[in-house]
This record gives sequence, structure tokens and C-alpha cells, in this order.
Amino acid sequence: MNHIHKIHEELFNILIFITVIWIIFLLEQVFPLERLGLIPRDQGGLIGILTMTFLHANFQHLLSNTIPLAVLLALLAGSQADTKKIVGLITLIGGLLLWVFGRQHSIHIGASLLIFGLATFLVVAGLLEKRIIPLIISIIVVFMYGSTLLGGILPSQSGVSWEGHLMGGIAGIVTAWALINNR
Repeated sequence: MNHIHKIHEELFNILIFITVIWIIFLLEQVFPLERLGLIPRDQGGLIGILTMTFLHANFQHLLSNTIPLAVLLALLAGSQADTKKIVGLITLIGGLLLWVFGRQHSIHIGASLLIFGLATFLVVAGLLEKRIIPLIISIIVVFMYGSTLLGGILPSQSGVSWEGHLMGGIAGIVTAWALINNR
């Protein structure tokens, strides 16, 4: 498959992924789906590892996650990385870390764990690969999201899962390290 065809396919998949998140948000307006979020150290909360990315507290939360998620997924699609594998690994590793280390009696929802994971993945992959395009992508990510990444892992905002941001960031680093060092 040529690279241009792959990018078109990836962009279509991004559009589908974002559309599913928005459809689930509309369903959340009718059904109490937020209870399917990740609840640390609660067996029933394990489902949240897979569902939290699709659940959002309100329209502002959804909108603030949609744009960076689309941008980061598009940057990843422009690389030659296996997007599905990277998204899956970040989601699983970050979700498991959050389930183990997150605030108990809290429901963690939103795509920010994945967003922080993708951002750190792109930066670390760019540095580890030492190739010009991944390095440029990592510089773009740092420029666009650097202050948000640093501020997002501090426990300073009420109602924000800073642990989800932190665990997503760690998952992105681990995923980049594992995939690039095992080629």
C-alpha cells in the first residue's frame, strides 16, 4: 500500500473515531453512560479502560478533547506508524495504570488520557528515531501542546483527572520506547 493511500485511509478512520465519540456523547444525553467510566481499583470500573475515551461530562469537555485528538491522530497518520496498535497500547497501558494509581471513588472519563499519550508518543518517537520527519512532528507537538502537557499533570484543577493525563503520558512514553526499540 502506498503512503498516500495509507494517509487517506487513516484520515477516514480518524473521522469515524471522532464521529463515534460524538454519537456516544449524544447518547449520554439520554442514557447514564458516564457510569461506564474508569473507576480505580473497582472491578466494575475495569470496563472504563476501554470506554472512558468515548465518554465526556459536557459539551465543553467534548469540544476541548476533539480538536487535539484529531490533530494528534492526523500527525500520527502522517507518520508510518501503526496507528491502531499505538492507540490500543496507549489506551490499555494508560488505562491499567490509571485503574491502579488513580483516585479511588472517582469516575474518570474523556479522551485526554489518549491525547496525552499520543502527544508524548510523538515526542519520544521523534527523539528516538532520529529521523527528520518524526523530529519535526515532535517539535510541532511540543510547540502546540507543551504547556498543556506540563500543566495537565499537576493536581491543580478541580474535577480534572490529572492522573489520567499523567498515566496517558507515561503510556505514550512506554509505547514509543517499546515499539521503536523492538524493531
